Amino acid sequence: MSIAARAGQAPTRLPVRTVARYAAGSLGTGGFATLPGLVLAYFLTDNLGVAAILAGTIVTLAKIWDVVIDPVIGAGSDRSLIRTGSRKRFMLVGAFTLPLFFALTFAVPPVFGPVAGVICVLIAFLATATAFSLFQVPYIALPAELTSSYDERTRLLSWRVIVLTVTILLFGGGGPELRRLTGDPVTGYLVMGVVAGVVIGVGMLIAARTADDAVVAPATVEHVGIRAQYAAGFAAVRRSQPFRALLATYLLQALATGTMLAGAQYVATWVMRSESAVTLLFVALVAPAVIATPVWERVSRRIGKERAFRIASALFLLAAASIVIALWIPGSWIYASVAIAGIAYAGMQALPMAMLPDVISHDERTSGPGQAGTFTGMWTASEAVGFALGTTIVAIVLAITGYVSRTTGAAADLVQPASAVAGIVLTFSVVPAVLMLLSLATLGRYGLRRGDIDGADG
Repeated sequence: MSIAARAGQAPTRLPVRTVARYAAGSLGTGGFATLPGLVLAYFLTDNLGVAAILAGTIVTLAKIWDVVIDPVIGAGSDRSLIRTGSRKRFMLVGAFTLPLFFALTFAVPPVFGPVAGVICVLIAFLATATAFSLFQVPYIALPAELTSSYDERTRLLSWRVIVLTVTILLFGGGGPELRRLTGDPVTGYLVMGVVAGVVIGVGMLIAARTADDAVVAPATVEHVGIRAQYAAGFAAVRRSQPFRALLATYLLQALATGTMLAGAQYVATWVMRSESAVTLLFVALVAPAVIATPVWERVSRRIGKERAFRIASALFLLAAASIVIALWIPGSWIYASVAIAGIAYAGMQALPMAMLPDVISHDERTSGPGQAGTFTGMWTASEAVGFALGTTIVAIVLAITGYVSRTTGAAADLVQPASAVAGIVLTFSVVPAVLMLLSLATLGRYGLRRGDIDGADG
C-alpha cells in the first residue's frame, strides 16, 4: 500500500509534479532497453567482425549478471527505505555512473580485433548493466509507495509509458542517425554512446527526485545476507499467485519484444535493403503508441487492466505473425504491421507496470509492508532475462542459417545467403508470435481485479 494508505488516509490524486518526474525516468529505462538491444549485437557482428553466436553470448552474459544482482539490489533498496526513508541513494548512484560506462561500451574500435573487442565490450556493458539496475530496481518499486489507488497507478504508469514510447523513437531512430552523423562508423558509435548516455543519465536524475514523495519513518533493521535476499525474492514468487502469473507473462513478452528489437536492424539491412530503414521502423512503432497509450488507460478504467492487457497482447500477436509474409513478399508494407504492433505495445507496457503495484499491495496485506524492492528485483531480473534471451535467439538463428559477419568498411557489397534472410524474418515474426501466445496462457491465471485493490484499501 501507499504511505498514505498505511497511515489510514484515503488515496488522493497524485500531484502533476510527481507524475512528470516519474515519467522522466523513462528517458533512462527506455533508452537503455532500446539502444543496446537494437544496435549492440549489430555493432559486434558488423563493426567488430564478431561471430553472430558470440555476439549473442556477450549480450546474454550481461543480462545474466542482471539476474544475479537485481534481487540483491532490491533487498538493499528495501533496507535503505526503512533506514533512511528513501530509495533515492541507489537511484542517484546509478544515474551518475551509467553515462560513462554506456559510452565506453561503444568506444571499442575494430583495430582491437574480435577477441579483444569482445572482452572490452563485455566489461563495459556489465558495468553499464550494474549502474542501470541500481536505478531501475528502486524506480519500479516507487508506484506501490506513491499511491494505493487502482486507477491512480494506471494514470502514473500511463504517463510513464507515453514518455517511454517517445524515448523509443528518440533512441531507436535517433541513435542510428547519430551513428551515421560523422560518416565514420567508429567515431559514429562513440558519439552515439556519449550522447545517449548523457540523456539516459539526465532522465534518471530527474526521476530520482520522485523518491522524496514516498517517505517513511526511519527504522532499525537487521542486516540480511545475500543468500537470505535471494530467498526473500523466491519466497515472494511462491506465496503470491498473482505475481507468478504476471511475472511469467511479462517474461515471455519481454522475450518476444526483445527478439523483435534485436532483429530490427537486420530486417532493415537485409530484408528491406536499407540500413537506415531501422529509423522508419521505429517511427512506425512509436508514433501510433504515443496516441494509443491514453486510449489503453481509458479502456482499462472501463473494463479493467487485466482484460485490456489481454486485448493488447492478442493484437501484438496478430501483428507480429503477419510479418512472416515478408518471406515471400518483402516490402514497405511491413511498416503497417509494425504500426499495429506499436498500438498494442503501448498497452503491453503501461498495463502490466500498473498491475505490479496492485500485486505488491495485495501481498502486503498478508506479509507486511517494506518488500516492494524484493518484488521489483525479481521483476527487473525477469525483464533482463527476456531481453537477453531475445538477442540470444536472434544470434542462434543467424548462426544456424549461415549469417556472414563483417568489419567496418569490409565487403560493403556483401550479400547474405537466402537462408540467413529467412532466419531474420522468422525471428521478427513467428518466434515473437509464438511467445505471445504462451504469454496469453499465463495471463489467464492472473486473478486480481479492481475490487481486490480499491475495495481492500477502502
